[in-house]
Amino acid sequence: MAKHEIVMPQMGESITNGTITTWHKKPGDEIDLDEILLEISTDKVESEIPSPMKGRVWEVLFPEGETVDVGIKIAVIEDDLSLAFDGSSSSAEAAPAAAKEEAPDSAPTASAPAAAPVSTDAGTTDGRFYTPLVKAMAKEAGVALSELANITGTGAGGRVNKADFLKFLESRGSAPVQAAAPAAPTASAPAGTSVPTGGVASVTASGERVEIIPMDNMRKAIAKNMVESKLTSPHVNSLDEIDMTNLVKFREGFKNEFKKQEGFSLTYTHFILYALVQALREHPLVNSSVDGNNIVVKKDINLGCAVAVPGNGLVVPTIRSADSLNITGIARKVNELAAKARNKKLTMDELTGGTFTFTNVGSFGTLMATPVILQPQLGIFASGVIKKRPIVTGDDAIAIRSMMYGTHTYDHRVVDGQLGGMFLNSVKYNLENMDPSSLF
Repeated sequence: MAKHEIVMPQMGESITNGTITTWHKKPGDEIDLDEILLEISTDKVESEIPSPMKGRVWEVLFPEGETVDVGIKIAVIEDDLSLAFDGSSSSAEAAPAAAKEEAPDSAPTASAPAAAPVSTDAGTTDGRFYTPLVKAMAKEAGVALSELANITGTGAGGRVNKADFLKFLESRGSAPVQAAAPAAPTASAPAGTSVPTGGVASVTASGERVEIIPMDNMRKAIAKNMVESKLTSPHVNSLDEIDMTNLVKFREGFKNEFKKQEGFSLTYTHFILYALVQALREHPLVNSSVDGNNIVVKKDINLGCAVAVPGNGLVVPTIRSADSLNITGIARKVNELAAKARNKKLTMDELTGGTFTFTNVGSFGTLMATPVILQPQLGIFASGVIKKRPIVTGDDAIAIRSMMYGTHTYDHRVVDGQLGGMFLNSVKYNLENMDPSSLF
């Protein structure tokens, strides 16, 4: 007999939890390898989760509608089908399903699967169960577990859920909070500035009019990832201006025909991604990552392409094996991934595995940017808005050209200034000298 834990998977680099929308199997059901076990939804992704093995569902730890942190055990599958599990055994072994209906968060012990509920990894306090998500939110907000007992839960079995906790925070925010003992003024914390236990001065002054908005899990994950990236990679930025005039003229004359052929619009992103692929072929070390003291050079070019999702920030789906696609293939893949992102249909495979990232800040009207590297990659390229400007040409004439700033941000542990500049120059050359009419 072997039992295997199924944990909440991570549906992308910046996603920290998921909501169980549908269980396709219940305790006691047999399941095949790759058969769908459950469906999960996040702010940005909806995905079906297959079983990693053939066996029988032993227990389900969370009900439908529950939001669970990444890495928390949500189910157990038993891969030994020789054991009877048909209700003919003792009541203690018969039906974890029944136990779960009464106490979905209790976990059976190995010797008596459903005899006596015990706490899961999430833990209990004062006889009440609190999910890992609620406990994490309480810790972030500085709410003691004893205070949670004052919250009326609306979840299954009266359990406190995310909405209950946020409602509690709103009402608690207007109530007086016991003040910490004042710290003695220091050089870094002048008299009159409150200093919490952690030693970091408060960002608000006494009597200041403010609104406090608790970060949601997505924003906290993004903040954490950005800080970790800055602490991991020494960021260097190389910037150049790129003459996009020829591509602008070509696109204006070809965009209607392209849309008629493909059913979607031809954008400058498609040309830039194609140019990035050629540059990564020329400079393969940029398409690498760091593993301890080793440089891992990736033989496949998997381009991450940041996509804005209205109301949900950014996601970075991956164009796998972009070096095997022509420009039309890249355009089709970008259109497919963008549509999936808007409809929250991206899969885990489509959100991971990138080797280099592109972000088009020009779509927001931004002139240029110095983006943060998406770990464990070594670089990211940002394109600014294309604007007409007077430019001095090679023969000292002044001409109106469609210009764009491009930024190559790279990890100086591996990519030094020379390689970073050479890569940027390759992207510039590819965009300024490509013959777009020969690409379609």
